Amino acid sequence: MKWKKDPFFDSIVHIHKSAELKPIVQLKNFIVNDPNGCIPISAVSKRGLEFDIAIRVARFLRQYPSVFEEFRGEHNSPWFRLTPEAAEIDREEKRVFKEGKEDLKDRLKRFVLMSKGKVLPLKIIKGMSWYLGLPDWFLEDSKGDLDESFRFVDMEDGLKGLTIENNGTKVFSMMQRNAMKNGVYFGGTLEGIEFPLFPSKGLRLRRKIESWLNEFQKLPYVSPYEDFLHLDPDSDFAEKRVVGMLHELLSLFVEHSAERKKLLCLKKYFGLPQKVHRAFERHPHMFYLSLKNKTCTAILKEAYCGNSSIERHPLLAVRKKYIELVKESDRILKNRRVNNRFIKHEKLEKGSDSDDRRDIAL
Repeated sequence: MKWKKDPFFDSIVHIHKSAELKPIVQLKNFIVNDPNGCIPISAVSKRGLEFDIAIRVARFLRQYPSVFEEFRGEHNSPWFRLTPEAAEIDREEKRVFKEGKEDLKDRLKRFVLMSKGKVLPLKIIKGMSWYLGLPDWFLEDSKGDLDESFRFVDMEDGLKGLTIENNGTKVFSMMQRNAMKNGVYFGGTLEGIEFPLFPSKGLRLRRKIESWLNEFQKLPYVSPYEDFLHLDPDSDFAEKRVVGMLHELLSLFVEHSAERKKLLCLKKYFGLPQKVHRAFERHPHMFYLSLKNKTCTAILKEAYCGNSSIERHPLLAVRKKYIELVKESDRILKNRRVNNRFIKHEKLEKGSDSDDRRDIAL
């Protein structure tokens, strides 16, 4: 099926600013966690790779004067702290983490329960923590944020992992819960649930594909939390399970979207096929692939269309505020450039006037 550009999904600011926001929030957290609430540039100048920053860290910090305030500290070296506006959003973010802790635990639990063997390496979870909205300290056992159903284990290759003990309690996906609310699903294992479809304007499927899609929708729904080993990997049943898993994954994430390459890294642990990327391309009424910012971002359409039944992530509103604050930096830097040009022009004029007076005196 031919990819078609959709301006609506390409213009959702908090999705396409998410990658830019991530290192900003990481540096913000580093500053906040310092006992003094401020840091010298030497504390982060050589840690660009750790924060996924491709330029000099000092230059990066100066690109966002609405978030980071520079001042001269010891030995007249540059130091940085948060602006009052950034500090206020940080306090709100902490309140959201505290009030939404149960929601975050539930999302993490579902993420782990979708994996093969119900266990995931901590490095995989940490790699996806930005999408899940987990704070840096959430996986630290000493913090006590995880309840007794979570257990840290040793995995093969010396990896540390996290597993869930759910005592056989059945977990329903977002699709199943919404279908139960609408009275079209009753908790069985082979019941059919149709995926909500949201065609982009001007996107038309060939009649043959449309006929296949109608039959695909009628197939039994395979929950991402159920065993799938009995499925023929080349069957439409297996594809419906893959599509259901991608739907559930994106529904858990803050922006209900993720870089496609990040999702492909989950193949080994989630039992996804080698060519899982084709599921996005074969179901353009469910997923949109945005090619903005020189990357491919998979977006769950349902979360942004009509009266969506996808649960909003508690952190989304806070990230939108950070993005609005970051956009303020462009205005500040533009004003600085204008003022610098004005001052430079004024100095040139004064220099010209003094030269004229000197000539008259001679």
